[in-house]
Amino acid sequence: MAKSKKRILVFTKPKNTDDPMAGNFPLGSPKEVCKELARFNTLPDGAVLTRMGTMVLHGPGYTVEYAQGHDSLMQAMVVVYNTDFAWPVLQRICKATGWKMQDTDSGQIFG
Repeated sequence: MAKSKKRILVFTKPKNTDDPMAGNFPLGSPKEVCKELARFNTLPDGAVLTRMGTMVLHGPGYTVEYAQGHDSLMQAMVVVYNTDFAWPVLQRICKATGWKMQDTDSGQIFG
């Protein structure tokens, strides 16, 4: 079986979905983002240590990573390991939160 390539996406909350230059609203505080993602089985692994100032949350087929030390998060990186498991959950997250996902390779925006 061939190893699948990881797909890198970024959660954002655009001010205007028709104008990418309009900027983004914050996703929320780190605590709010974690609480929101917990509704979708996306949680820290319980480890006390973080990876070089980065919080990593684990979901079905993906991880969500964001830099710690900020009052509000403007974006969070999503690393998709298994599209079959991850995609339906990520779509539900976007629908429930108003967030969008941008593919870092193509620039395409989903959600």
